[in-house]
Amino acid sequence: MRISVFVPIVILLLAGVAIGQADNPNMGTWKLNEAKSKFSTGATKNNTVIYEAAGDNIKVTVDGVDAEGKPVHHEWTGKFDGKDYPVTGDPTSDMRSYKTIDAHTMEFNAKKADKVTLTGRVVLSADGRTRTVTTSATDANGKKVSNTAVYDRQ
Repeated sequence: MRISVFVPIVILLLAGVAIGQADNPNMGTWKLNEAKSKFSTGATKNNTVIYEAAGDNIKVTVDGVDAEGKPVHHEWTGKFDGKDYPVTGDPTSDMRSYKTIDAHTMEFNAKKADKVTLTGRVVLSADGRTRTVTTSATDANGKKVSNTAVYDRQ
């Protein structure tokens, strides 16, 4: 009797997680629209950003190029709950957090050794076809830098 009650509950729970993530308008593949973006000199450009379900978490995979044109790849898996989750492959950060503000806005920050290295905001357009990511950081010389990257949904 317990199994016959337990299995449907687990199935409903998993379906609820999948539906909740599917409703997140950030999910999917995003390509950089460099013509609409503004980067500081020497900025890394994230050419492709993919948001996908990873169990009850979200996985964010980023591929791009650094200031010298060398490829960069980093991944983050976590929830959009404002808590820090590990980042792999990013030399400028080891933790990242995302926080949902509303249906079209998220804020995030990146940390290296518990020090915030970058803050940002993701704003999704009303039609869900583009997203604008604004970031603020301090470069290796101590200079404040800001970037605005515009992405198109693929």
